[in-house]
Amino acid sequence: MNRIEISVMKPQAALDAFAETWRQIEAGAESTIPQLAFGSLRELFSAITEKRLELLRYIATHDGLNTRRLSKDIGRNYKNVYTDVKELIELGLLEKNDQGYLLAPFDEIVIHAGLRDAA
Repeated sequence: MNRIEISVMKPQAALDAFAETWRQIEAGAESTIPQLAFGSLRELFSAITEKRLELLRYIATHDGLNTRRLSKDIGRNYKNVYTDVKELIELGLLEKNDQGYLLAPFDEIVIHAGLRDAA
């Protein structure tokens, strides 16, 4: 199962985690699970909205979709879907293949948001 871990962490903790991962890779460790970090729960929920999660789920279970077809299939405004797809691609949660079809590269998204560290 291909998964990504998304965390909410303070900037220093994110830098420390990046440095540790970098050290491990330089030491010859195999690449780790892809990770994405946000500085607050507000940032996380702004970037990964309920509508965007719905898009990810739909794309993960339907092949051969471009943005226009996706918007028709799910009954949402094309401009809004286009904006959501663009943001998800920038986050690395969606990809486009050579034919322009949308792909969800992950089967699972794991979100870590500690109650004390995320405040």
